[in-house]
Amino acid sequence: MRPREFDHDDVLRIAFEQFWRKGVRGSSLSDIARDAGVQRGSLYNAFGSKEALFLQAYERYADDYLLALQKALGAGSLRKRLTAFFDLTITNFRSGTPPRGCPTTRGLMELGAVEGEGLDEEARRAFANLISRITALVQDTLSAGAEHGEFSGNPAAAALHIITVTRGLGVLERAYGDEPQLRKIAAHTIDLLLGKKGG
Repeated sequence: MRPREFDHDDVLRIAFEQFWRKGVRGSSLSDIARDAGVQRGSLYNAFGSKEALFLQAYERYADDYLLALQKALGAGSLRKRLTAFFDLTITNFRSGTPPRGCPTTRGLMELGAVEGEGLDEEARRAFANLISRITALVQDTLSAGAEHGEFSGNPAAAALHIITVTRGLGVLERAYGDEPQLRKIAAHTIDLLLGKKGG
């Protein structure tokens, strides 16, 4: 059996950069192969389809992003942890030139209403899985804050509220590209949950 002609992880990284910038529909295996310096046929042999390549690349992104979120939520007061969470979220949306937005929100917009049109149920499950895992991380952080007297609300409900706000931030970033506005909304959300700083 011939050895693979490329570094699997490198191809996933390059592919995801394209998917993030252009969306799955706007990306082609030919362009990804060119940027990765491999044959298009090699990508077909390794992944089977553009959608399968996207799912593997997205899974790699999701794992990396969750590690970054765990680090952001890992130290300091509850307010500091939530501020770091929103900071990482907004920085992620605003990365790239021009900013690439939220890859999960973009992917959800590409889900097909009917079979064979757009991304499928497997992609929807991948997006929902990442959102659920982020929600669980935020809920654990709020529960720890409650144990230390920093939060008196319902951790599960508040985590869902925070995640809903981040989805809205992803849409507003696409609509306006106004980073100060996003940061103001994030700070206000934290104040709503914890009370105003020093208040």
